[in-house]
Amino acid sequence: MVNCKWLMVGLLLVGLTLACRAAAVRPTPAALPSPTLQPTPTLIATPSPLQPVTPTPSADSGWQLLQPGLERRTIHLVGADGRLTEQFTILRIDPALFAFRLGYSPGQPKPLATWQAETGALIVTNGGFFTEEFLATGLIVVDGQVSGSSYVDFGGMVTMGEGGVEVRSLVERPYDSSETFDYALQAFPMLVLNGQPAYQTADFDAARRTVIGVDGDGRVLLIFASWGGLTLAEVSSYLASIDLGLVNALNLDGGTSTGLILTEPPENIPAFVAVPSVILVFPK
Repeated sequence: MVNCKWLMVGLLLVGLTLACRAAAVRPTPAALPSPTLQPTPTLIATPSPLQPVTPTPSADSGWQLLQPGLERRTIHLVGADGRLTEQFTILRIDPALFAFRLGYSPGQPKPLATWQAETGALIVTNGGFFTEEFLATGLIVVDGQVSGSSYVDFGGMVTMGEGGVEVRSLVERPYDSSETFDYALQAFPMLVLNGQPAYQTADFDAARRTVIGVDGDGRVLLIFASWGGLTLAEVSSYLASIDLGLVNALNLDGGTSTGLILTEPPENIPAFVAVPSVILVFPK
């Protein structure tokens, strides 16, 4: 007769053995993958026509004579909702009475106030784009010395010397290494070309802007959109549409670099960073 006690122990051992074998071969569940956070797509809208952004008569100061050959104009743009959208500060300068120069300190950026103190310039504004090492992108010429390499098939160039100031498209007139200049600076994009809007691509967000242009009488316009309310395409359309008489205009570095110091009468648009290149204006 089978002892029930030992029968029960045997059955228990068999059960434990089977359970252990099942545990040994049971696959470990695969870890669930962590969810990958996809970046929110950036929606690039085609710039709308600037009819909703128009200066009201009371928002335009008109040209104010600051001293012979130097005028200032301030324009506030009002959106369709009645709110102020942008402020343009514009200096119009006669190169027959003022000399234009460039300052460049590669690798050693300086605040605009330092540039002004070191040079004694009447007007100081930020120059072109620069790298993380504070070197000018494109070509720059200071006192006849050439640095960098020219942009090819895009952008523009402003040249300065005894013959005056010229702003030109590097697509329309590419740089030739045989050319010589006292001062030259390249940037991008062209905003006005032959009196027409030159940039209508919706690939830049609204930001602060610095622009240099030349009108039909050869006067130089330094233009500052200091509130950061417009895209490059909108600035291009607007500058070509109002009564500035611009022939060509070139976008310079903007954003945190945009800044102006005018010493007499005092005018200051603070730049938020130090810059390695500047445009300097002196009375002749």
